[in-house]
Amino acid sequence: MSATRHEEFRAYVAERRPVLLRAAVRLAADRGEAEDLLQAALAKTYLAWDRIQDRAAVDGYVRRAMVNTQISWWRRRKLDVYPTDRLPDRPVEDHADRSEMHDALGRALDRLPERQRLAVMLRYYEDMSEREIAEALGVSVGTVKSTVSRAMARLRELY
Repeated sequence: MSATRHEEFRAYVAERRPVLLRAAVRLAADRGEAEDLLQAALAKTYLAWDRIQDRAAVDGYVRRAMVNTQISWWRRRKLDVYPTDRLPDRPVEDHADRSEMHDALGRALDRLPERQRLAVMLRYYEDMSEREIAEALGVSVGTVKSTVSRAMARLRELY
């Protein structure tokens, strides 16, 4: 890989890492595993960087690499788990609170009008700037700001 391509990849990672890490956290069991997952996907992307012609599709390539890697890890880990008649001595972490919060947030988002829900998802899940959201939705930046503001106010009322 040429120095220019290397610098281009480094700039891509510096810019998109937070968004990609959030996607990895949704795929993995914990933050440490998510960071490992993202690192593995970025390593695969680095090796294929010269073959990726459409730079707008790089996020999709990285996400697909994360999904494929996570599936491979899950299959490999599945082989390491064997049923037993004995219960483990240490307590197992309970993720019920996190799951309940995730479900409540999903229900609250479902109660928002579609445009508000989309604006919130793009802003806080995809970490897009107001300008990027405005371009994606074909509206002004002021409309994005007011839509997100109304959506957040509604979410506070609901929960």
